[in-house]
Amino acid sequence: MKADVLVDTSIWIEYCKRRDSENGEALEGLLREERVAITGVVVTELLQGARQKSEFDAILDSIVVLPFFDATLSTWIEAGRLSYALRKKGVTVPSTDVIIASLAIERHCLLFSLDSHFDRIPGVKRYPESAPKASSP
Repeated sequence: MKADVLVDTSIWIEYCKRRDSENGEALEGLLREERVAITGVVVTELLQGARQKSEFDAILDSIVVLPFFDATLSTWIEAGRLSYALRKKGVTVPSTDVIIASLAIERHCLLFSLDSHFDRIPGVKRYPESAPKASSP
């Protein structure tokens, strides 16, 4: 099966903290089905959050085996276009989220995230069909 779900940092963090959460179990299923992809922004955010070298290494070992969606010049241009259009409407979305959204749109895949910023970006299709909810501790 091809990777058809781009997973954002927020889901990875929940997965690492609480694999038994609804979103953690959903990600586990997607990983088993080989549907998960990752991108540079998410890699950087996950690695920067490591508290120790051993945690950094464990994260790195886990993510390097996943399909990687790389941003091309077209991706960056589309991200700029999306961000420009949103700002013209008075909506500000972090650049990192616009880049991730642009990749999801470009690759025709679903985006799995807890971040509501993605709901403001036209063309983004969320996984699952309704946006996931943050789990309570």
